[in-house]
Amino acid sequence: MRLALYQPDIPQNLGAAIRLTAALEVGLDIIEPCGFPLNDKAIRRAAMDYGGCAIVSHHAGWGDFLTSIRANPAARLILFTTRAASPYCDFAFLPQDVLLMGRESAGVPDEVHAHADHRLFIPISARARSINVIAAAAMGLGEALRQTSGFPHRLNPTA
Repeated sequence: MRLALYQPDIPQNLGAAIRLTAALEVGLDIIEPCGFPLNDKAIRRAAMDYGGCAIVSHHAGWGDFLTSIRANPAARLILFTTRAASPYCDFAFLPQDVLLMGRESAGVPDEVHAHADHRLFIPISARARSINVIAAAAMGLGEALRQTSGFPHRLNPTA
């Protein structure tokens, strides 16, 4: 299971994504260009003390990311978008899925939609336009990991 962020605009969201994926032991793909300077120092700062357990890959652009993902024939690209017809909670996730979240300001272009193996939405109030991209990522990853029994195993130190 992996989480991919398409050209993120907000550095705080990247930091939250790094911490989320580190805690869930899920890889994170960052598809550039970002709306802020991205370098190893910026990633370490955003990751806070989670940097040592985060698995972060950056890709210079959409083409590089797509080549990387398609190298694994079992990987499916699952796009979370408001332009989908299927709710994520009705979808059957697989362990090799890559959950792709769009840019905070603009989602993803039609080319990205065309390459997605599946497009899903999160049901929300008709009065709301969307929810925070990392909140959406947490919901999607939570359901995908639940279905695939992919949550990390944490030893209970008091047991």
